[in-house]
Amino acid sequence: MNDSRDFLTLNVGFIVHQTVGYTRDFPIEAPSVYLPPDMNLSDLKGFVRVTRTAQGLLVQVNMKASTSSECVRCLVDFQQPLEADFTELYAFTLNQTTETGLLMPESGKIDLAPMLREEMILAIPISPLCKPDCKGLCPVCGENLNETTCNHEDDDIDPRLSALRSLEKE
Repeated sequence: MNDSRDFLTLNVGFIVHQTVGYTRDFPIEAPSVYLPPDMNLSDLKGFVRVTRTAQGLLVQVNMKASTSSECVRCLVDFQQPLEADFTELYAFTLNQTTETGLLMPESGKIDLAPMLREEMILAIPISPLCKPDCKGLCPVCGENLNETTCNHEDDDIDPRLSALRSLEKE
């Protein structure tokens, strides 16, 4: 994975000197990126739009990528598609900050990596599935039911529940 994240650090200092309403788009594309301490993304694509406002720089980010994940049903590794779409204001002064408290850095450079990492982590589903109709694993032999069909007898029924078997056939 590429751990050089320089393309996620945008030099936006020149926009501070533009008139209110000035907008600049920054396309982002990388085959792979590592966001420390624990996130690897592949096929990162999207754009960042920076707009000069009276209060500061409005940064709008729209990114798509994928990350390695494991299906909760069949335990197969797959590439989980992710999307991050967020907006932040980098204020010029402390009294103009929003609840995030972001200030325009004196260097004129904004590092998007920490925010992108946070948004991508939030985009990961709690129960990732390799496909919506994943059949999971056989509870008897453990085979992946997406790849094979098992014909096991259900004789291991608790005798106390055997009366319920008759209801199943109706």
